[in-house]
Amino acid sequence: MCLAVPAKILEKTKDGGAVVDMAGAKKEVSLLMLEGAKVGDFVLVHAGFAISKMDKKDAEAELALLKEIGL
Repeated sequence: MCLAVPAKILEKTKDGGAVVDMAGAKKEVSLLMLEGAKVGDFVLVHAGFAISKMDKKDAEAELALLKEIGL
């Protein structure tokens, strides 16, 4: 099963990537598929790539649901 997970951008890197907070875990992801993402934005991450931006309310709701089902 493939799953995209919400994450908050903590810092951008020089190589077109970012360090994100993904449910409490810090991960490095690529921003190359997404224009205009900035620190503080919530993004949907799939296979190491940020694929879309999302609003904070939706991101937090989705993270709570994932936690509730044990993912």
